Parts: sequence; structure tokens; C-alpha cells
Amino acid sequence: MAPPSVKSSPIPSTQGGLFRRHLPAYIAGALVLGVFQLSMNRIDWLSRSAINRIFGADPESAWQPALMMLGLAIVALFTRVASRWFIFNAGRDVEYEVRALLLDRLHVLGAAFYRKLSSGEIMSRATGDLAQVRLLFGFGVLNVINVVLAFISALQIMLRISPSLTLAALLPLPLVVISSRAFSKRLFTGMRQNQAMLGKLTDRVQANLAGVRVVRSFALEAFERVRFSRANRAYLSAGLRLSRVRGSMQPVLGSATAAGTLIVFWYGASLLLRGPAAGGITKGDFFAFSLALSRMTWPMIGIGFALSVVQRGRAAYSRLQEIFDAQPEVLDGPLALPRASAGGLVVRSLSFSHGARKVVDDVNFEVPPGGSLAIVGRTGSGKSTLAMLLSRLLPTPRGTVFVDGSDACDLTLFALRSVVGYAQQDAFLFSTTVSRNIGFPFDDPDSPESMVRIREAAGEAQVEGEVLSLPEQYDTVVGERGVQLSGGQKQRIALARALVWQPRVLILDDPLSAVDAKTEGAILEAIERQSQKRSVVLITHRVAAASRCDQIIVMEQGRVIERGTHAELVRNKGLYAAFAEEQQMAQELAELEGPSAEALSA
Repeated sequence: MAPPSVKSSPIPSTQGGLFRRHLPAYIAGALVLGVFQLSMNRIDWLSRSAINRIFGADPESAWQPALMMLGLAIVALFTRVASRWFIFNAGRDVEYEVRALLLDRLHVLGAAFYRKLSSGEIMSRATGDLAQVRLLFGFGVLNVINVVLAFISALQIMLRISPSLTLAALLPLPLVVISSRAFSKRLFTGMRQNQAMLGKLTDRVQANLAGVRVVRSFALEAFERVRFSRANRAYLSAGLRLSRVRGSMQPVLGSATAAGTLIVFWYGASLLLRGPAAGGITKGDFFAFSLALSRMTWPMIGIGFALSVVQRGRAAYSRLQEIFDAQPEVLDGPLALPRASAGGLVVRSLSFSHGARKVVDDVNFEVPPGGSLAIVGRTGSGKSTLAMLLSRLLPTPRGTVFVDGSDACDLTLFALRSVVGYAQQDAFLFSTTVSRNIGFPFDDPDSPESMVRIREAAGEAQVEGEVLSLPEQYDTVVGERGVQLSGGQKQRIALARALVWQPRVLILDDPLSAVDAKTEGAILEAIERQSQKRSVVLITHRVAAASRCDQIIVMEQGRVIERGTHAELVRNKGLYAAFAEEQQMAQELAELEGPSAEALSA
């Protein structure tokens, strides 16, 4: 199966990088906005002529500038729509790109990143923050450009009519600028706090949905409601603080611009009474000046809203930038293995540490193509960590793991994981149907061909009988993380998912931990059949499972302390032999208790 074709883009380091990528659309939007403001400028000037003609010696000729104003109004209508088409579409394109880049980044980031940032917090950034970024690059950019062009367009008319009246109208402008800067800083801080509280609230809700059975089984519904209430109140408080800032911004800026309007009417009225002959203005001048001032006043009032959008978008993007700036622990290599590789696996001097604690220490083994290896050890001995290192789910040291003679670190992750399949101990299921969970590796899991392989894999994993007993059989939705299924069912569905992928090396991490003895035997037979088709690495604590493999290694505190076949290790009287003896005694005790319980019930 080939990897899906995805057009990759560089990860944006700044908002400016995204803006430059869509610069043609923004330039087109700015140009048509310029045409719109030029049309409005000419309409203001023509209104001056029309009013002067109405109150002059030739009122019948006022239709000429009026007709031109009508034509310009039609131009303004279309250019206004076109400007939004260009700029809003660019904002949507930015949202589309950032969403794709975000998912791509989340796929390559490792366990260290997810230990620092919860899934609820990531979801908050991928939804709420991303919506704010769209507004920043759409509505925010439009308003910033429009405010600048409207100010220039209106100022040209006002200065041409009366420089002194223009100066009087702009007296409150410094107050508007100072207030806007102050509100801008408070909005940025308030938005980051608000989104952070939303992330914690989302995380709380998601945890309750995923762990609903645990909450119910411990009767902790009331406790969880209290925890949710705390997160909800914190989000409410942050939202109210932000609302108070946004709510006070418009009245403050509106009051400043209203003061400018009052000055214009007071001083403009005195100039109108003087008349042009005494250095005053005409009725048409006053009307045109009022129109231009209103076009300037609205952007000055709207600049507060534009600043709110811009600062919210900046705060949201800064939170997304934390994800983009995170460095992946595991990087792609340059080489690709053919899908029909032999499946040989070699491990040489493999060591790995979590901080100062060494989890895997100088492990060596080899699995030839078509061979099988069991890895046995106590809980915490490093078995699962070793399995994740083999498939590079953790940062595997270079020169330690080789697949068909190639260093795993030199292979692309898709090539490596197409050859090395890993069925994890903690079986994760998606909130979709059983068939789609098993057929997850397929492009079209609902096709007849896919369903045949899905049923075969379910049969091999000894889960088909239970699937057919579900209400909708293979079409049954398993719920969040498979909450509707038992642990054993989830584990076997995950095993079936690994089998349909058909890797050349199959790593099974304790696939028998949640099944009964009868099912265990059937799964072991299936694993034996799989080992005839591919190499198998079986991580288990059950000696009965390990005994079916060609070779066995025993791990203790990250090191390999024993290796050999089942018979050899039993004769050595080491840790493996102790495991075998304990499990044999437990099995005999269970067989003795079985008939006794039946006799007692009889």
C-alpha cells in the first residue's frame, strides 16, 4: 500500500509567512478596496457639486452629478463584494493550510510533546484558536486595509474643503491612538488566558467521556461534576474579564470620535455662516465634509473591533506556534524498503533512557526472515519500550536496529512501519464501527474486498464470534476509545487490525493479557500460522505462549539475562524456569478447583 499523496508545505514560522504566501489574493483585495474607497471619495466630491447646484442659480443641472454618483455607487457595490471575496477566501485558505499542517505536525511529534500538552488542550487549539486565526487573516486583514484606505480617502476630501476644519475634527485622534494601544495589549493577554481556560475545560470534558465507565464504577460522578464546575468557573471568569475589556473599548473609542463630530458641527456651522466670501464654506462643502467625516469616523470606531480581531488572532496563532515549534523526536530517513522485503530483524547494543533512568540496556538479538522470538520478563522490565524502539515510535539510536540489513534510522517512517507492524498492549480503538477499526489501514474499508480481509483477520484474532453477537455486528459503533467493548475484545480487534496490515515483521505486545485460556490457545495457534508467513516478535509474560517461538530472551531491568529455546531455559533453572513453574502450579490449581466448584454447585 502506497502512502497517500499529500502536498507538503513548510511549517509557517510567523503570521507574516502565511500572509506572504497568499499575497496575490491580498493585493487583489486591497486594489479593489482602493477602487471602492476612490469611488466613495468621488461620490463625496460630487455630492458637494450637487448640493451647491441645488442651492445655486441652476438647480435643474443637479441631475448630472447625481447620475454620476449613481454609477459610482454601483462600482462601489461590486468592488466592496469583490474585496471580501478575495480577502475572506484567502483567510479560509490560510485556515485550511494551518489545519492540515497542524495535523501533520501532531502526527510526527513524539511522546515527550504529548506528556506536556493534554489532548483537550490540543483540541482547543485545533478548533477555537484556528477559528481566530481565520478571522485574523480574513476579517482582520480586511478591516485593517479598509481603515487605512478610508482614512486616506476621507482625509483628502476634508483637507481640500477646509484644512482648519479638518484639524479641528482630528483633535481627538491622539486619544483614539493611545486608547487603542492600551486596549490592544489587554486584549492579547485576555485572549491567551481565555483560550488556556477553554483548553483545560475541553480536557476535563474529554477525560470524562473517555473514562465514563471508570467514573461510574467508582461512583465519582459528583466528584467529577465538582472538578468540571471549577474548570467551567475558571473559563467563565476569563471570558468575563475579556468581555469587560472588549465591552469598554467601543464606548471609549466611540466617545472620542463623537467628540470630533461635535467639534465639526460647532466649528463647521460658524464657517458655514461666514460663507465663502469671508473664508468660510458653502452648503455643499459642509455636506461633503460631513460625508467624508462619517466615512472616517466609522473606521475610527471600527478600529477597536479590528484590533480585537487582530489581537485575538495573534494570541491564537501564538498558541498554535507552540505546536509548530515543537521538535519531533523521530525523524524520517531517506531510504525506502520494498513492500516485499524479507523481514529480517537485527538488534545490536540497543540502549534507551527516560531521563536519567536506563530502561533498555545493551540488548542484542536477531530474528531471521520467517523466524519467531518471544520476549519475556516481569512488568517494568523494558519489554514494551523495546517494542516501540523496534518500530521507531520512540527515538531509536542510530546503528542499533536493522531491517533487512538497513539501519531503521535511514528508512522513511512509512517504509519502516509498512514492514514492521506493531500491535500495542494498550489497544486503542477509534470511535467508529468494528469493521472500520479493523480495516483502518485500508483506503476503503467498506469495499467488498476489504470486508473479506477484515473478516479473515477477525477470525484469526478469535473475535469474529463476539463481533457477530453485537447489535449491528461489524457495523456496531464501539464508542469513544472502544468504551462499549470489553478489554479482551478491544485487544483482539487491535490484533486483527495489525493482521490486515500484513507486515513482514509482526510485533505483538502481550496480546493474551485479557483473554481466557480457551481463547489464548486459539490465538496462539493463529500466531503460529502467522509465523509461517512473516517474522514474529511476541512480547508476553506467559510461558505457554513463549514456548511456541523459535527463540526466547528474558529481560530484567532492561537487560537480557537469559536467551535460548523453551527447553534450554527450563533446564537452566533461571528466571524463565521460575516463571514456568509458577504458571504450571497456577494452572494445576485452577484445574483442581474447577471440578470441586462443579461438585459443590451440584
